[in-house]
Amino acid sequence: MKTYKIAAIPGDGIGIEVIDAGLRALTALAESDGGFTLDVTGFDWGSDRYKREGTFMPADGPDQLRAFDAILFGAVGAPDVPDHLTLWGLRLGICQPLDQYANVRPTRILPGIKSPLDGVGPGDLDWVIVRENSEGEYAGQGGRSHRGQSHETATEVSIFTKVGVERIMRYAFELARSRPRKLLTVVTKSNAQRYGMVLWDEVAAEVAGDYPDVKWDKMLVDAMTVRMTMKPQSIDTVVATNLHADILSDLAAALAGSIGIAPTANFNPEGATPSMFEPIHGSAFDITGQGIANPVGTFWSASMMLEHLGEAAAARRMMNAVEMVTADRGLHTPDLGGSATTDQVTEAVIAAIRNN
Repeated sequence: MKTYKIAAIPGDGIGIEVIDAGLRALTALAESDGGFTLDVTGFDWGSDRYKREGTFMPADGPDQLRAFDAILFGAVGAPDVPDHLTLWGLRLGICQPLDQYANVRPTRILPGIKSPLDGVGPGDLDWVIVRENSEGEYAGQGGRSHRGQSHETATEVSIFTKVGVERIMRYAFELARSRPRKLLTVVTKSNAQRYGMVLWDEVAAEVAGDYPDVKWDKMLVDAMTVRMTMKPQSIDTVVATNLHADILSDLAAALAGSIGIAPTANFNPEGATPSMFEPIHGSAFDITGQGIANPVGTFWSASMMLEHLGEAAAARRMMNAVEMVTADRGLHTPDLGGSATTDQVTEAVIAAIRNN
């Protein structure tokens, strides 16, 4: 029997609640499947640790994670800690050293969930957004000078390397090729950003030559927001920069019904380091402790983790259980317009796993 070593980092806010829910569901799945077990190690990294010790994780945190097969991450962020400290102190502090350069965010309308778009149903919105996750606008290059003076200056430098752009393009084309429609949209802002974004356009055209079976087009990011809301059926696979895909994927989650259902995978596609899986909703301190956080995004992320580990059948069982539960509108949490609790949804998913 295969045993997978999983690092669980609940983090902050509702991250703690949904990771607990996700681990309960994963445990039930492993017990009922019989083909694998999970060896889970928890890490108390996050804002509370920062307030106690001055760092979100130990200096060797990323190196500690290299020993694991995968990472399940909750959220990071607290109202009394600046957001740029939390993001760079933990999430990006893991993604960048482990070279998790492909951030993948599937979006579709699950059974029982209604899109805010009139007339758009489950078959009309089924996307995967591929986000370059290692450089671009979030490369961390820049600085501030002349602090406190009238001419105080801040720079934020976007970094686009040809190797970085090419590897995410190839990943996106491969993913598009694996999906039935074989359709990829490349999103940039190359009319105004005439260096890095033009490089994106050029590399996309070069890489496309190796994928004659994949139909592709390109959109400016502002026009893409219009296409997502007005013509969702025209979209399948999308690739965009770190910033652009970050924004577009949140819009995609909202169009699918709620950011609470949306999953993320931070892949190192070559497998040189462990990949990390997380819901995209954030720490949501406004509802922390109320027991109403939607765990579906975590269940879906856990399903992606299982598929990545080679447990495709278990991944399908997880998603089948999730879809059985979302189809019952009596089990919708408040973000979906219902009154169900985190625990009620979790127990229903566990029951569906055990009974099917």
